[in-house]
Amino acid sequence: MITPDQNPVPATPNPAPETPLQSEAQVLAEARRRSRRSFIGLGLAGLAGLGGWKWLVSQPDDSGIPHPLRQALDANGRLSQAYFKETRLAPEFARSRAKTPRVNGRVGLDDALDPAAWRMRVQGYGTSKTQEFTLAEIQALPKVEMTTELKCIEGWSIVVHWAGTRLSDFLAKYPLATRSGQPADPLNPPADLAPYVGMLTPDEKYYVGLDIASALHPQTLLCYEMNGQPLTAEHGAPVRLVTPLKYGIKHLKRIGTIAFADSRPKDYWAELGYDWDSGH
Repeated sequence: MITPDQNPVPATPNPAPETPLQSEAQVLAEARRRSRRSFIGLGLAGLAGLGGWKWLVSQPDDSGIPHPLRQALDANGRLSQAYFKETRLAPEFARSRAKTPRVNGRVGLDDALDPAAWRMRVQGYGTSKTQEFTLAEIQALPKVEMTTELKCIEGWSIVVHWAGTRLSDFLAKYPLATRSGQPADPLNPPADLAPYVGMLTPDEKYYVGLDIASALHPQTLLCYEMNGQPLTAEHGAPVRLVTPLKYGIKHLKRIGTIAFADSRPKDYWAELGYDWDSGH
């Protein structure tokens, strides 16, 4: 016998009341209301963006771009500098892996090159006087060879064998980076060592800036050979900069002038919105 408490018959739930259909006029009115609200929201966002852009471009320039943008890029540079050490070296590879890099960038190389007439001009720190050096004088310094990776800021890289003299050895032999004339010893830098160095092509159309620690790094070369052969004109003959802890945009081809400075020198790609430090 089944009592009322056993196996009760479930109660049938009351059906939810149906929402009455809106008329076509009501639907159109709601669509217009939402469209107006979206249009106003987008308009306000656009005005805010335009106002922000006008404010940004009205700020004073710093190395070619508005100061707030430069501050953001400098944050990247500070990370790179924090990672930089005199003892941190770019990886080296077997020489058999070396290849010829593509010709990437011809700014500063348009003028015809006469290797015999070429001179590297170096302006001493704190003076307007310059000294000139021939290729033979640079080649007379200790020769350093290394096989490192050339990294392009576009995203590609290639292993290259370089040969030249360290910039630090050049500045030890010719102490032009200090006011006092002391050699620029990277392990024991003089108190009056210039904090920055700038380099320009002979026509001054391409130029880069380096902090002095990067310039004195043991892998920063005044390079005159690539893959066992003298540099070709399109790759920076007779002497180019190689600094493998920096992207290729810093590897200035065909050095014309070197100058030392108290503040950051101008830099071609930094003026176009790239990180001034350009380390990796």
